Amino acid sequence: MTHVTERSSAGANGGGGSRQPWSAGSSRSGRKRTVTYADAGVSIHAGERAVELLKSKVHRTLRPEVMGDLGGFAGLFRLDVKKYKNPILASSTDGVGTKLVIAQQLDIHDTVGIDLVAMVVDDLVACGAEPLFLLDYIACGEVVPDKVAEIGAGIADGCRYAGCALLGGETAEHPGVLRPDEYDLSATGVGVVEESEILSRDRVEVGDVVIAMGSSGLHSNGFSLVRHVLLGAGRMRLDTVVEDFGRQRTLGEELLTPTKIYARDCLKLIEECEVRALAHVTGGGIPGNLVRILPEHVDAVVNRSTWKPQPIFELVQAKGRIDDPEMESTFNMGVGMFAIVSADDADRALAFLAGRGIAAWQAGEVIEGTGMVQMIGQHTRG
Repeated sequence: MTHVTERSSAGANGGGGSRQPWSAGSSRSGRKRTVTYADAGVSIHAGERAVELLKSKVHRTLRPEVMGDLGGFAGLFRLDVKKYKNPILASSTDGVGTKLVIAQQLDIHDTVGIDLVAMVVDDLVACGAEPLFLLDYIACGEVVPDKVAEIGAGIADGCRYAGCALLGGETAEHPGVLRPDEYDLSATGVGVVEESEILSRDRVEVGDVVIAMGSSGLHSNGFSLVRHVLLGAGRMRLDTVVEDFGRQRTLGEELLTPTKIYARDCLKLIEECEVRALAHVTGGGIPGNLVRILPEHVDAVVNRSTWKPQPIFELVQAKGRIDDPEMESTFNMGVGMFAIVSADDADRALAFLAGRGIAAWQAGEVIEGTGMVQMIGQHTRG
């Protein structure tokens, strides 16, 4: 516990004599006032309690390479270099964005951690890397142990789904900067890939097939626009039951649907088929992310008529009177990940993904071009 003690600027006898050296423990009789960290709004004990509540969840994410336990100054991970000829480490960092506002308004905190992990590990797997471990950062206005434990439980669940270890992290209390009920999340992940197996645009060829993998909904992008058109201008309530969502599902439940994590499925797909490249569809939508894996001499043609986006996208577009290009440059429109595979492996890849319970379909092809994404056709409606 840190203490700050007031002291007089006068000398020891109260006159103009020489000043006494000050130390953290020095004080003068009658002038003593001790201030604690808790007085400033930070509870160390609450943070320690949150860690205790999380331990069992974190332990379920551990891999054999993890060394030590929670509570050290750094997380330790023994990389088995014998498995690789030329191991390359990959890293990614991200957050959840303003989807957190929805979680805070609904007081539901056990899903946004899954979103956080998804944003990081699915960027890692896009280069072919296996996610090894993740470090999280939770900043909040007030550490409420049960709430932090809920957030952390979601992060731990996401790590288990991705097959990576939750190696450590930090929970910081920022009174006066964040309101007591506010928090923000970020995470950094590290993965490894054999150098010769790194996925990149250089592998993509004319004649390859573009395979789409269905999203679970909005995922974690575009929520500032969603909140503006639905909760702001649209004046909708989060507890409103939307018939198109089915199963008496409310708007809030739909918006908090966790982001789909594709990491393990993509790694298995790489083992099974000739995968040229992977594109994780986040901010920037389908055109903005698929273009990142195209060499300059080809185009990717994506046919919208091959799938129907979930009702949430139609609701956002209708309420906000948003045009198609704006929707497609902001949201995933029902596709969370693209795989570009050789034409010979397309059917095999689709069958493999179906066997793992992944909604996937052939959405397009790679043709000669100039490194652009061509969106053709129209989504089915109704």
